[in-house]
Amino acid sequence: MQRILTGSSGSAIKSHNLRAVLFSLLRQEAVSRAQLAQLTQLSSTTITNLITELLDQGIVAEDTDSAATQPVQRAVGRPQTALRLVAASRTAVGVHFDVDHINVAVTDLFGKPLAACSAPHPADRAPQPALAETVRLVRQAISESGVDTRLIVGVGVGASGLVDAERGVNVIAPNLGWRDVPLRDWLTAELGLPVCIENNVRTMALAEVMFGAGRGVNALAFVYARVGVGAGFVVNGEIYRGSAEGAGEIGHTTIIPNGGIRCRCGNTGCLETLVSEPALLRAAHELAEAQPRSLLAEHLRTGQGLESVFQAARAGDEPTRAMLQTRAQYMGIALANLVNILNPELIVMGGLFRQGRDLLLPTVEATIRARAFARLGERVGLQTASFDGRAGVIGAATLALNTFFYQQTAEAG
Repeated sequence: MQRILTGSSGSAIKSHNLRAVLFSLLRQEAVSRAQLAQLTQLSSTTITNLITELLDQGIVAEDTDSAATQPVQRAVGRPQTALRLVAASRTAVGVHFDVDHINVAVTDLFGKPLAACSAPHPADRAPQPALAETVRLVRQAISESGVDTRLIVGVGVGASGLVDAERGVNVIAPNLGWRDVPLRDWLTAELGLPVCIENNVRTMALAEVMFGAGRGVNALAFVYARVGVGAGFVVNGEIYRGSAEGAGEIGHTTIIPNGGIRCRCGNTGCLETLVSEPALLRAAHELAEAQPRSLLAEHLRTGQGLESVFQAARAGDEPTRAMLQTRAQYMGIALANLVNILNPELIVMGGLFRQGRDLLLPTVEATIRARAFARLGERVGLQTASFDGRAGVIGAATLALNTFFYQQTAEAG
């Protein structure tokens, strides 16, 4: 039987050499064997052997006379061939537990969705009914994608809150009221596929590094703000979790040391109480109550939530613009502290900071530049997320691709 590289216990090759080749092929649109040897520092014999196996399995294709990057010298009359990954040769499933929806997608090797579906996810729903719905959605997405199930490398799950990636357990998800939910084991048993689990913002960070704005970046911070505020860090291609899996809880950075609104974590004055979607809506409604004839009040009556606030600011409501700038300053202060500690090359911002980027990011950036130590803030890039509302589910699929295909660091179950 032909071996298929799926990352399960039956995988053919999990060596460093294969990982180096796969990542080089991922990052190069087309590359010759000679260039691949230069990129990976592997011998031509090793490259030949690995590429032969990948060609046999349909993972790599070669195009005669295709333009490889920086063509190498070749003998007269001998055709130049360029190697490329075959995007649809393997697929992955991503599952994102959002605050109010379960989102599922099947993607190719480049994180491109081939099929996607979602269903409402009430915050008070118990874990088991939610997982039963998840299994249904996964099967639906696989069916709609038309992919060969034998070529699915695995399932990646992005969960909110504290996640124990090694045990596959959602330790605590405050927004859902979940504690110690064994997501990996439940889903593996139902789907019969390898499953890995990670904090959802970390999966978004990984997607940016592998397929988005962070390609080629060695130290990236991804900051996501919606109902909560969290961060994910990828350093040298690896997710950084911290000693107790708690790295990235930027939303619980203390901004107001004395007083402030009580946070869901139990403390007061947390960043999350100032820049999350509920915080911005609360501040907006206070402004509208004080000025019931304002543009803001008029826009809020349309019932479009946070987008109404942004629309009012764009329409020229100065108190709303001032409020948003103040909240953006708070975020800038938190990110200046992050720059001082982590010193990332790039900060990518998603969620409401992508939605309201024109209103928020200039102030965030100016605050980082002004407050970070020794001009470190001037050397960090700042931009919005690459994948819009799909960041969570693409991030989850990226986790599966990285774990079970590109790096093949995990076993099934």
